[in-house]
Amino acid sequence: MVTADEATVANLRAARGTLAGEAVRRMEEALPWYRAMSAQDRSWVGLIAHAAISAFIAWYQEPTGKVAITADVFGTAPRELTRSISLQRALEMVRTVVDSIEEQVPSIAGPGAEQHLREAVLRYSRDVAFAAAEIYARAAESRGSWDARLEALVVDAVLRGAESEDLRSRAAALNWGASTKVLVVAGAAPPAPVEESLEGLRRSTRGAGGDLLIGVQGERLVAILGHADDPGALVGDLVQFFGPGPVVVGPAVNGLMAASESARAAISGLSSARAWPGAPRPVQSEDLLPERLLTGDAEARRTLIEQAYRPLTEGAAHLLETVWTYVELGGSLEGAARALFVHPNTVRYRLRRVSDITRWDPTDARGAFVLRIAIIAGRVSDPQT
Repeated sequence: MVTADEATVANLRAARGTLAGEAVRRMEEALPWYRAMSAQDRSWVGLIAHAAISAFIAWYQEPTGKVAITADVFGTAPRELTRSISLQRALEMVRTVVDSIEEQVPSIAGPGAEQHLREAVLRYSRDVAFAAAEIYARAAESRGSWDARLEALVVDAVLRGAESEDLRSRAAALNWGASTKVLVVAGAAPPAPVEESLEGLRRSTRGAGGDLLIGVQGERLVAILGHADDPGALVGDLVQFFGPGPVVVGPAVNGLMAASESARAAISGLSSARAWPGAPRPVQSEDLLPERLLTGDAEARRTLIEQAYRPLTEGAAHLLETVWTYVELGGSLEGAARALFVHPNTVRYRLRRVSDITRWDPTDARGAFVLRIAIIAGRVSDPQT
């Protein structure tokens, strides 16, 4: 005599294809994201639906057995599935498949087995949902480890000045957008737990619509910051996530491929920032040009000469002499006027011209220091002086 369970199993086997077809049809009707998927991705989802029904039949026949839900339902699809649809959508798919089976319960269940089959469907759907969540969790962990290694490679490439297409494609794999302006920020790595600070960096940058790549290199934290307009405007909110000490901001450049220029300036500034204890936090790398020059930064020396010394030598001849005399005499207007045989107001006027031409004010202690170093560097490198 055939039992109710045996009759139900036989009916389930006979209806396997119909159930799978109905599940796919319901997904097409009820799930807009499924209809919008590519043919290849829909085929993945369809295969999973078929596998889920087949695995349920096997489980219902052997309810005390240990059916490997992950392998039987998802097969080789987990990687493709997690790339194609979110966990929420995967659960919507499971729910749709379950609903399609539940509708057929009255016609499939053997005599007196309808309630038993309905409970079995619900119990098995729960297990499949947990299996899906586990798959996505494992995929996220694996992807997180891979992304961390890839991000470290990209940051290292920027610091080394690599400008290959590999850099662009690797950054795109890390969801780097089409930021037109990029700069590099360097400072001390945050204290433990480091991951909390790094996650804070990411949240803050994403919230402001920026792109971010992070590299922790020993005790140093390097952040590559991108934005469509002005990445510098985001820096103020990010400083709190760095460790104690100076935070140096490199100049903004056009695109990720040019970020090595900003990186060199930021790293050089970080190495020399301790020479200026009163530096603001954050400080622009260009504000550390004298300190960078003294540590052997050739780019800082060139910039100082081009932005300060050269304009003074190419302008009115008395400007260079005036500013040098003024700083040599300790910032005394009267002393400089006597040495130059001019009125103090003339010295004052010339110093304002120096400030307008170079952007550094010789009447300010910091500005006087920068100009003094710039003039020394220019004279050393200029064979005509």
